[in-house]
Amino acid sequence: MGTAKVSHLPGRAEHHWIWQAEAACRGVGPEVFFPPVGVRGQEREAREEAAKALCAVCPVRARCLEHALRVAEPYGVWGGLTEKERQAAIGSDAAAA
Repeated sequence: MGTAKVSHLPGRAEHHWIWQAEAACRGVGPEVFFPPVGVRGQEREAREEAAKALCAVCPVRARCLEHALRVAEPYGVWGGLTEKERQAAIGSDAAAA
């Protein structure tokens, strides 16, 4: 996948980021959403499902996913989707255009 498209980040204006204060993941360690390098198989799937369960009850899930798709976040679970799922969503959006 590569790196996030930093040029697509909204900037320093607080109103672009305030939604994060309401996120269900606020205060949760990053290891929940970003598995350590080399974690694969059932352990990776279990970590992803735990992250998705938190996303499922998050009041700002749609905003989080919108952000991740806009900047092409290359790693982790954002808005309830893994990097592969986001890549597929971006691909299907491009194919529909």
